[in-house]
Amino acid sequence: MQSPQEVRPRSRSAFAAAFLSLIFPGLGHLYAGVPARALGFAALPILVLSLLAGVFIRSNPLVFLGTIAANLPVVLLLNVLVLAYRAVAAVDAYRVAIFLNAVEASGGTRLGRPRLVNSPVSLAGLIAVLLVLAGGHGVVAYQGSGLESTINCIFDPTGTAQCDDSDASSAQGSSGNQSPTVTPTNIAGTANPSVSAQPLQTAPPWNGKDRLNILLVGADQRPGEGTFNTDTLIVVSIDPTTKQVALFSLPRDTVDVPLPPGPARNVFGASYQGKINSLWTTAQGRPDIFPGNANQRGFQALKDTLAYMYGLKDGIKYYVEVNFDGFRQVVDAIGGVNINVQVPVLDDRYPGDDGTHLRVYIPSGIQHMSGAQALIYARSRHTSDDFDRGARQQRVLLSLRQQTDVPSLLPRLGDLENALKRAIKTDIPVGILPQLLGLAGDVDTTNIRQYVFAPPLYQTQILHGDPRGYVIIPKVAQIRQAVAQAFRVDPAAEAQREKVAAENARVWVLNGSDRTGQASDLANYLVYQGLDATAPNQLPKASRSTTSIVVYNGVETKLPQTVALLQRIFSVQVTLKTDATARVDIVITTGSSTPAYTPPPFAP
Repeated sequence: MQSPQEVRPRSRSAFAAAFLSLIFPGLGHLYAGVPARALGFAALPILVLSLLAGVFIRSNPLVFLGTIAANLPVVLLLNVLVLAYRAVAAVDAYRVAIFLNAVEASGGTRLGRPRLVNSPVSLAGLIAVLLVLAGGHGVVAYQGSGLESTINCIFDPTGTAQCDDSDASSAQGSSGNQSPTVTPTNIAGTANPSVSAQPLQTAPPWNGKDRLNILLVGADQRPGEGTFNTDTLIVVSIDPTTKQVALFSLPRDTVDVPLPPGPARNVFGASYQGKINSLWTTAQGRPDIFPGNANQRGFQALKDTLAYMYGLKDGIKYYVEVNFDGFRQVVDAIGGVNINVQVPVLDDRYPGDDGTHLRVYIPSGIQHMSGAQALIYARSRHTSDDFDRGARQQRVLLSLRQQTDVPSLLPRLGDLENALKRAIKTDIPVGILPQLLGLAGDVDTTNIRQYVFAPPLYQTQILHGDPRGYVIIPKVAQIRQAVAQAFRVDPAAEAQREKVAAENARVWVLNGSDRTGQASDLANYLVYQGLDATAPNQLPKASRSTTSIVVYNGVETKLPQTVALLQRIFSVQVTLKTDATARVDIVITTGSSTPAYTPPPFAP
C-alpha cells in the first residue's frame, strides 16, 4: 500500500484553465484549485452583469438599446477593457495551473523554487484561447464601429456628416444621404453666388415634457437630378403625458402656404405661392433668406413653415427625411411589410424610374409587400385623391412601426445598417435617442389620430385655370383648428366630418332673428362640422321664431350625411323644394329659438 507521500500528484491542465477563463473569468482559477483567486477575478464581472441585468429588467428594452446606441464610443472602449480583463484572467489561470503543477511535481516549496514547465501543446492552446477571445471582441468592435458610423450619418444635427461612398453614389446617383447641390438664386431666378448662408440658431433639445412634433419627409430624388421634391410631408405630434399621437399630412400640391414672420415673408410675401413640395429646393437656393448650411436650410424652412401653418406653439423640433430609393432598401432589409389594403389600388400611369409608365394593381386585404411594392402603394395617385394617398402613406408607417421586432432584425443587421445609412437623415441629437425610443414604446399605435389635410374639408382644389397647374389652397383656419383639437376630438366625430365634407354640399345660412351675428356664428360652426357653409349678407323676407332647412332640386339623395347632420343639429325635418334659380344646395334660415352654436375655441 502506497503512503500519502507516494501518491502521484494530480496534473491540472493549463489549457483547460485558460479555456474555462475564456468562458467566464475565475472559472479557470477555480479549476486550478485557488478559489480565493477565482473569486477575485469573478467578483467584478458578476457585479457588472448583475447591475446590467437589473437595469435591463427594470427598464424599457427600447430605452436600454437606445442608451447603448447613444453611448457607442463608451461601449467600444468598455469592449477593449473587457478584452484586456478576460485576457489577463486567462493568462493568469494558465500560469497558476502551471505553477501548481510544478509545486506538486517538486514536492512542495520546501525543496526550493519549483521548476515551471511550459508544454508546447499547452502554450499553443493558450494562444488559441487568446485568439478566440480577441476574435470575439474584434467582431463586437467591428460591428460597433459600423453601427457608430451609421448612427453618425443618420443623426446629424449640424448638417456636416460626410457619408457618401463610391458604392452608394454609383448605385443611387445623388440620392444618398447627402443633399443635392443647388445654386443660390435671387428672387428673379438669376445666379447669385456671392450670397453667404445665415447661421442656424440651434433650438434647445426636447425636454421630454412639451408636445413633441417631428416632420417626416419623403423625398422624390431621381438619379442624376440636382433637386428633389418633398412629396410626403407628415408631422408626427406626440403628447408625452397622455402618450397620444396624431399624424398630420399635407398634400404635395398645396399652394399659398402662409410663411412665418421673417426674411422669407419679406421677400415672398405672406405666403409661399409655389407648391409645398418645392419649398425645400427654393430654400436651398436662397441662403440669404433661409438660415443654415446646405444640409439644414431646406428642412428648416419646411419645419418653420409647417409649424406656423399648423399653429404649433412648440414648433416642429426635428425632421426625419427618407428618400424613396432608400425606403425600398429598408423595407427589403427587414423582410418586407404586411399592410392591410382597405381599398384596391389601380394605376395605369405609375411613373417608372426610366420615365415609362407602369400598370399597377394592388388588391384589398392583407398583403405582404416588398420595398418596391410598399413604395408604389404609398405613392400611387392617378386613380385616387390626395386624401386616400395620404392615408395610405400613414398606413405604411404604422404597419412598419407595429411589425418592427428587434430580435428578428438582428440577423439582418448588416443589410439594415447599409439601408438606413443611405435612406434616413435626421437632425435629432443621438443623445435623446433613449427618451424617444422609450416614448415610442409607450404610445398606443391602435389609437393614433390621423389627419390628411385634403379637399374639400381642409382645402379647396383648383382643377383648371391656375397657371401653376392642378393646385389645392389650404383653409388655414380649419387646419389650425384641427391641429389644436387633435387630442381632444373624438376620432369618430372627425370621421363623420370627413364624410360630410366629401359630399361637398353648398350651404347658405340666413339670419331670420334679431340677433346680430347669429348667421355668421352658425356658419362657422357648420364649417367646423365639415360643411362648406357661408353667411351671405342677405336677410329673409320676415323674422321668424323657428329654424327652417330647405334642400333644393333633389340633391338630398346625394347628400345623405349632410341632411342627417343638419336634422340632428337643429332637431327639425328638412323641406324639399325645386327652384331652378337656387344658387346653393341648402339654405338654413335661423329663428329666435335657433340654438347659439359656435365652433370650439381655437387654442393651439
